[in-house]
Amino acid sequence: MTDSVQVQDAVEREAELAAQQRKIVNRLRRAQGQLAAVVTAVDSGADCRDVVIQLAAVSKALDRAGYAIVATAMRNCIVDPESESLTQEELEKLFLTLA
Repeated sequence: MTDSVQVQDAVEREAELAAQQRKIVNRLRRAQGQLAAVVTAVDSGADCRDVVIQLAAVSKALDRAGYAIVATAMRNCIVDPESESLTQEELEKLFLTLA
């Protein structure tokens, strides 16, 4: 592979990583907003059922963000094993932490 192709591949990987990070941050911000709504609901004495449903939505949003973070790390590890600081065992452990 020529140097210019390698540089182009690296640039594309960086752009994809930046896009993934933006998606993850957006997901976390939505979860943050949902959590704020849960706190407000509890403070105002909202119906228990409504609070639990909203809390479940927050939990699911956080889980999805966690999975996206681990999946991104796994993709980076596969594409460029030398650049990733996490070992396969560490990635597995992180993934199982979310389960």
